[in-house]
Order: sequence, then structure tokens, then C-alpha cells
Amino acid sequence: MGSDDTIEALRGAVKISPDNLPLRKALAETLSGVGRYDEAEREYKAALAMAPADAAVKLGLAGVYFQQEKNSLAMVIVEGVIKENGSSPSARALVLHAKLLFRAGETEHAVRQYKRAVGADPAAADSAFAARLGISTGDARPSDEVYEGKIRADTGDTDSALTAEVERPRMSFKDVGGMDALKDEIRMKIIHPLKHPELYAAYGKKAGGGILMYGPPGCGKTYLARATAGEIKAGFLSIGINDVLNMWLGNSEKNLHELFEQARQNRPCVLFFDEVDALAASRADMRTSAGRHLINQFLSELDGVSADNEGVLVLAATNAPWHVDPAFRRPGRFDRVLFVPPPDAPARSAILRLMLKGKPVEEIDYDSLAKKSDGFSGADLKGLVDVAIEKKLQQAIKEGTPKPLSTKDLLASASAMKPSTREWFSTARNYALYSNQGGTYDDILKYMKL
Repeated sequence: MGSDDTIEALRGAVKISPDNLPLRKALAETLSGVGRYDEAEREYKAALAMAPADAAVKLGLAGVYFQQEKNSLAMVIVEGVIKENGSSPSARALVLHAKLLFRAGETEHAVRQYKRAVGADPAAADSAFAARLGISTGDARPSDEVYEGKIRADTGDTDSALTAEVERPRMSFKDVGGMDALKDEIRMKIIHPLKHPELYAAYGKKAGGGILMYGPPGCGKTYLARATAGEIKAGFLSIGINDVLNMWLGNSEKNLHELFEQARQNRPCVLFFDEVDALAASRADMRTSAGRHLINQFLSELDGVSADNEGVLVLAATNAPWHVDPAFRRPGRFDRVLFVPPPDAPARSAILRLMLKGKPVEEIDYDSLAKKSDGFSGADLKGLVDVAIEKKLQQAIKEGTPKPLSTKDLLASASAMKPSTREWFSTARNYALYSNQGGTYDDILKYMKL
């Protein structure tokens, strides 16, 4: 019997016996096995409604989400299954968790989880995935002595630290549409201490400190950080995980120290860490000592234990604040944790004006565009404009006459798109409702009106 015949037979059986959980699971697994993931998702959800505690159904749904690149939804389910199983989670859950971590750029954590899975059940080994992690067949054992994540490139010089280029951004807050509340917070924490040092000195307040920004991807966190540096004419160091992580034991900490030193030598300087959860992950989730050493070094640098951090302004951004170690949110470190939501209607209008500036346009009804693009991130708005321009170019090539963009063109582009922020909010909602003991995610609840 072919796969289509099998699916139809199972559908017929499920129709006759809709509450039969094994039948529903078999149909979902078969659909998933032939790549019909959207249909499999519906069947897994129906099965989960019948058996909310069934770990196999949960992992099946997470696997389907993973295949559809709904990574945040998959991560929430897998992390929940792993926590429910305590000290002995299934190898299947650990491998899927490792793949999600790797896709999110958390290579070191992915390697640990994969080795943990294979250590629990050698049959769970995935040679293709292991190769992507840089793990040889005989090296898939958990280890506390070696810094994991060999996928990081070896520089060939284990004694040299990496440095980033100090930028001098020319943009400022006027180039950032909306975000007025966030700008006010940054002015109070970073800009005013530099512009009015005598006033802050009278209160014993130094210029420096940290702000952690979180929210859906594409909402302008990196853009705002660069504009902050331009606003105070400060140096700007943008740090990614590749600037810090190194496969050799101790070199990651050394790299991090050198980057802070570089900022101190160029003060005032904004030190910006993008996707900071990759460098500041929760130590409770770590099994190896190397990751803890890096976090301890990071905390030490933020505290200025061995150096003065006055004039060093630390900004960090993350899409997953729930993965950041709580120690980073202590006062004196990232003592301002700011939610960066999708732009509201006035901000969307301002962003679109900036994006269309200098382009051939007719009289644009920005209010209608802002209303039509509810929930869009800044990146979504850029995509909206790009799609409209591409269609206009196609029309110009076909007709031989270029024409300006109109409100109708942009509205049509908006109608064809969906906000990319929805998946993030579906994940954030769970954390805000069930893991918000300290009130960290109250802003999410307020934004979602929960």
C-alpha cells in the first residue's frame, strides 16, 4: 500500500473513531513522514487535546514545528518535556533540543545536549547532525574538561584575542522612527550622564551601566543601539558570538576581556552585544564548566572588578530573554530590562516615511498604511516597501515607463504579507503567563492585554 493509500485509510479510520488516540497518532506520524507537515500539525494538536500529558505527542508536534521552522513554538514544547522528565529526559527530546539550539546559534549548548542524548541512548546518534556540530563518531561522550562547540573556526593562534572595529555612527535618534519611551530610558541611563556629568556627579552617579533590550526580531534593537552611539558621538563596538567564542579553553574569556578593554580605551564607547543569550545563557542549563567560566567573566567585566567602566555603556539585545542568566539582571549590570515591541501606528507611519524618503512616490496616505500593517516589525515594513518596489520595477520593465509608488501599491503589498512577530508572541505569551515570578515580562502581558 502506498503512502497516500495508507493516509486515506487512516483518515477513514479516524473519521469513524475520532477519539481513538493511537489512530490519530499514527495518522500524524505518517503525514509527518511524507513531509505533509501542516496536516500533521493539525492531527498532533487534535491528539494533544485528547492527551495533554502525552510526551510522544508533544515531541511529535515539536518535530513538525521544527520542520516548518516554527522554532520558538518547538523550543517551548521541547524544553517543557525535558523539564517534566527531570534528570532523565528522553534521547529524542535532547536531540531535537540540540537541533533547535544549533539553529538558534547556541552551538556550545547544542553540542552538550547532543552528547547527553547519545550518552543516554547510542541509537539516537545522528551522524549528519554530529558532523555539522564538528563532533567525530567517537567523540560523542559528555565531557566537563573540554570546551565544546568545535564548529567555531580555529584562528591558528591560541594566544591572540579577537578585537572588533570601533565604529563612529553618524545616525542619531532622529533616524529612528518611533520608540519614544525607549529613547527616554536610554537618555536617562546613558545620554544625560555624559552631557551633564556635573549634575550626576553631585548625586554620586557615574556615567555607565547596562541596558538589556528584548522583543521580537526585526523591531530595531540593533538600529537603536547604533543610533545611541551616534547621539552622543561615542565609539560603537558591535559584538557577535563569533567575536568571543573560541574552541580553546580560556580563549573565550580572554576575547571578552580584550573587547571590554578596547571599549575602555575608546570611551565614551557603546559596547553592543547582539543575541546576548548566546553568551549569557542560564548556568542552570549548563553541564560543562567552560560555559560557566565565560558567564562569570562576563559578569566580572560588567561589574568592573579589575577596571573602571565609567564611560563604557553596555547595550545588549536578545529575542529570548528567558534564556539569559538571572545574574545579568542584577542592579549595576543590566539594571534596565526594556521590552522593544513592534512599532505602534505612529511609529509605523514614521518608519515608512523614513524608508520612502528619496524614492519616487505619489502623495502617500501613511495613516492608512500604518493601520493596514498592524503588528508589523521594522523589518516587515522594509519587506513591504521592497515588495512594492519590485512589483513597480516589473511593471516599468514591461511598459517601458517608470511610475512612482502609490498608496495602492503599498497597501497591496501589505495585504500580501503577515507579521513575522506572531510566532515570537506565541512563545513569549507562555513565558509571560507561567514563568513571570519576578514581573520581568509584565510589559509583554500589558502589550498583549492579558
